[in-house]
Amino acid sequence: MVMARLIGLVRPLMGFMVMAVVMGLAGHLCASFITIFGGYAVLGLLGFDTPLGLKAIFVSVVLFAVLRAILRYAEQSCNHFIAFKLLALIRDKVFFALRSLAPAKLEGRDRGDLISVITSDIELLEVFYAHTISPAAIAFLYTFIMCLFIGSFHPALGVLALLAYLAVGIVIPVITSKLSGTDGMVFRTESGNLSGFVLDSLRGLSETIQYGRGKERLTQMNEKTDALSETEKRLKRTAGRNMAVTNTAILLFDLCMLFVSMVLYQKAKVDFAGVLIPTVALFSSFGPAVALANLGSTLQNTFAAANRVLDILDETPAVRDVAGREKTAFEGAAAKNVSFSYGTETILDDVSLEIPKGKITGIVGKSGSGKSTLLKLFMRFWEVGNGSVEISGRDIAGINTADLRDMESFMTQETHLFHDSIRSNLRIAKLDATDAEMEAACQKASIHDFIMGLPQGYDTPVGELGDTLSGGERQRLGLARTFLHDAPFLLLDEPTSNLDSLNEAVILKSLREGQEGRTTVLVSHRQSTMRIADGVYQMRNDSRFYRR
Repeated sequence: MVMARLIGLVRPLMGFMVMAVVMGLAGHLCASFITIFGGYAVLGLLGFDTPLGLKAIFVSVVLFAVLRAILRYAEQSCNHFIAFKLLALIRDKVFFALRSLAPAKLEGRDRGDLISVITSDIELLEVFYAHTISPAAIAFLYTFIMCLFIGSFHPALGVLALLAYLAVGIVIPVITSKLSGTDGMVFRTESGNLSGFVLDSLRGLSETIQYGRGKERLTQMNEKTDALSETEKRLKRTAGRNMAVTNTAILLFDLCMLFVSMVLYQKAKVDFAGVLIPTVALFSSFGPAVALANLGSTLQNTFAAANRVLDILDETPAVRDVAGREKTAFEGAAAKNVSFSYGTETILDDVSLEIPKGKITGIVGKSGSGKSTLLKLFMRFWEVGNGSVEISGRDIAGINTADLRDMESFMTQETHLFHDSIRSNLRIAKLDATDAEMEAACQKASIHDFIMGLPQGYDTPVGELGDTLSGGERQRLGLARTFLHDAPFLLLDEPTSNLDSLNEAVILKSLREGQEGRTTVLVSHRQSTMRIADGVYQMRNDSRFYRR
């Protein structure tokens, strides 16, 4: 099933795959017939009749050697073009799938494991596309041709050659694959877990040092590394045994070919050429079969990686984008009898509230009461369990997703900053924003003067996750993004929680003065923040909002 799906992705590049197979087949035949023609040269030197003269044989051998090099290069070029083109397409599909799954299906997922899938797991598929599909097709066609050639001396020799190719190219790899069991999937899973643990350790390095937990963290990392090494050791051991068995089988079949051909020679069924040429031909023709045999253990790892990639592509989004509906203009919002649960935990129970156009609506309540969840439902990050969330009197499940994102601007409690400049981080909200628009948004967020005091101003890098900035500075940049997006419906989740009273006052003043034509939902624990609200809803212990 996995192999069929991976092969199906090759369809747009089938022309290149056919070229790779044809050139690979021709290249292997050239390599084999260098040895075979060498056998004919020996026959000529011993005085036996040969299909060609010695001069023609030597010219042919040189020609085959040159063609072998050219065809090998062309085959590998085609295979790797196909592989890297498909890896790019697969990465595009995975990123599209992740975007569709976010945020609901990615909530709580191990980021390090996802990074492992996107990078190393997808990269492993190169083995399948560059070194599996065309070699398998080449091996099949090559086996057919060589069996016919060897069988032309005597049918029994052709049958023996077929048994040799089947044993080396199919039987041994299948047995090796079964012996590997689930080691491939275990290895990929443990590799993803280790990546997640390392990423988590790097992000929490300050806390680890602060509380003196470096040794414990290092011990855990070593344990995970040792477990991964042990799994890899089993895979390598299986691969080594596979290679040893393959080489032994080749030697035994070569000896069998020599023995059978000599018996036939003694019975006058074949001449001396019928002994030498089939034996030499078999000696030189195991290349494609060995290529398949070597994949027996490697493909376990590759298919395990493919399964992890396909699991992401197959996962059903919790929320699907809407398109093709009539465009909606913002005329107010409301939640009507909304209930929502995370699994079995009820967060909102029969919640209703009105958000009038042009007003600031405040929401207060204890932590975990569902305030942030309600804002995410307005963003349609999740679907409501019961009831409806509406904008302009329409259920948001029927509003174009692009329109919904244009109408809304959402600031979360934790502002994520990319490892880039302040300017680029701001332009996430509006890609074509001018410098004047960015400066105006930053002035409203009380961050412009701080930015201008930096060495490179708006071009100053913020470091990974914005770790060169304080919590308050990151929060104000997040608020500046919200202002820059300039949407008619603002959803602000604790926008002043990390700010001092002076910066809070500046931002609240900006919110109030810029309220014309804009509707704001303001979630905050601070009573001072609620002073600018036109109306306030309070969350109580029964998971419902009450107008205060």
